[in-house]
Amino acid sequence: MLPLVVVGVDGSAESLAAAQWAAREAVRRERPLRLLHAWNWHPSRQESGIDNAAQRHLARRVLREAEDRVRAEYPGVQVSAEQVEGPAIGALVKAADEADLLVLGSRGLSGFTGFLVGSVALGVVAGASRPVVLVRAGEEAADEHLPADDGAASIRTGYRDVVLGVDVGEPCDEVIEFAFEAARLRHARLRAVHAWHAPGPLGLGPGDIALVDEPRQADEWLGFLKAVLRVWHDKYPEVEVLETVVQDKPSNVLVRAATGASLLVVGHRLAQRSVGPRTGPTTHAAIHHVGCPVAVVPHG
Repeated sequence: MLPLVVVGVDGSAESLAAAQWAAREAVRRERPLRLLHAWNWHPSRQESGIDNAAQRHLARRVLREAEDRVRAEYPGVQVSAEQVEGPAIGALVKAADEADLLVLGSRGLSGFTGFLVGSVALGVVAGASRPVVLVRAGEEAADEHLPADDGAASIRTGYRDVVLGVDVGEPCDEVIEFAFEAARLRHARLRAVHAWHAPGPLGLGPGDIALVDEPRQADEWLGFLKAVLRVWHDKYPEVEVLETVVQDKPSNVLVRAATGASLLVVGHRLAQRSVGPRTGPTTHAAIHHVGCPVAVVPHG
């Protein structure tokens, strides 16, 4: 059986946008799509059968709404729906670990029906061993594409850039490969970005880069970035790559670079699981401040 694209839905505008993005990704990857709704059941509280029946009915309604929208817009997608009883983070992490990728709304409802609140999404990103894509409310198919010649939104034009954040000091194959594959599937340009800063007096940096004047340091960093990506150029010769280095904090660089992109790809170190549901500062900034879909790819 082919690995699934899984999307968590809770009835919010964010999760419906995530479901439609996930359907488009399922088409691109030629994968089945599974809609997943999780609701908490607390048997220790001795809830009445009426309460549980109401939750199940609500879950069916949430799934049916998402499924109807997906089938109406993407009739060729193979869709299934599932409701799970239990803590949302655990259910979604398990689903992510068994999927090609998991898609979530980046914001969601709180209260009775919602589970894709910020803490849950961050918990899933921090705990999943497979890529998680976060999608904001209002994301539409045309947002992934370049505007038409007259400036109007279109789904018939080429895709906007896929943006990849690269740390040339610790490049991660899983993150880079995901970005190249995303660009290949979209026939899009890949814009690889590295943020650098002038080394302090206690650390010269790779190749004693601080020994050269500051204008030339950017050229040195660009050379490092090109070297890191050289093998990936060979693996994906059909992908056009634009390498860029910028002197600034990584979070600032990625937020700016993702403006007008179809997708931003960042990494998350799995070792950070040990400190709880947290992400690094760059990934955290991307999740909270980038408007386009953000793919968080775990790595060792």
